[in-house]
Amino acid sequence: MTELELIVVFALLSGSTVFFGGLLSHYFGSHVTSGLIKAEIIHSSTAFGGGILMAAVALVLIPEGMIALSIVPMALFFLIGAITFFFIDRYMQRKGGAMSQLLGMLSDFVPEAIAMGAVFSQNPQLGMLLAIIIAIQNFPEAFNAYLELSAHYSAKKCLIILFVLSFSGLGSALAGYYFLSGMPRTVGALMLFSSGGIIYLIFQDIAPLSKISKNWIPALGACIGFLVGMVGLELLG
Repeated sequence: MTELELIVVFALLSGSTVFFGGLLSHYFGSHVTSGLIKAEIIHSSTAFGGGILMAAVALVLIPEGMIALSIVPMALFFLIGAITFFFIDRYMQRKGGAMSQLLGMLSDFVPEAIAMGAVFSQNPQLGMLLAIIIAIQNFPEAFNAYLELSAHYSAKKCLIILFVLSFSGLGSALAGYYFLSGMPRTVGALMLFSSGGIIYLIFQDIAPLSKISKNWIPALGACIGFLVGMVGLELLG
């Protein structure tokens, strides 16, 4: 396979779990009826997704962004990301929608897919491993995003939204490959912008949603999610 064909295949692989995570969430909602068990699974999944997002920020996005940029632009892009997501979140709340998991997934998925495309021209093996890790990250995040979307839209519309978004990784990877392969500072700025937004979403929306009174299992889910990110980083070498 050519380099471009590899990028297309692995970008589609990394994005496919956005749809399949939502599909699993749909069937979970239809077939799991026990209130207590259902609540524990939902909150643990939310915490697990938050742990993966935090791992993506702490282990991939911020370290790579800090390597690419000096201290002033580093701080600037991080703060711009946090403030931007603050206003987006307030706008969503005024409109009556809660989409923190969906925003968190996209703010993690898109910059990593761009980075995947950008590094493919220099290190295809690294690009392939990054695609696999992105696919693992997307699955629980899409599971939770479907649960949020289902409170506002029909099941069919939720799945259509996630199906369309699953292709955002392909567009992002191709953009990274064609336009950003020789622009590490731009990729770094994008990663730091996303990091600021993700951290805002985790502490404002995702972590509070994962809490259940007198139940400690979701917190373990967050730890396991972070561990998945650590293992992914080790796989990248």
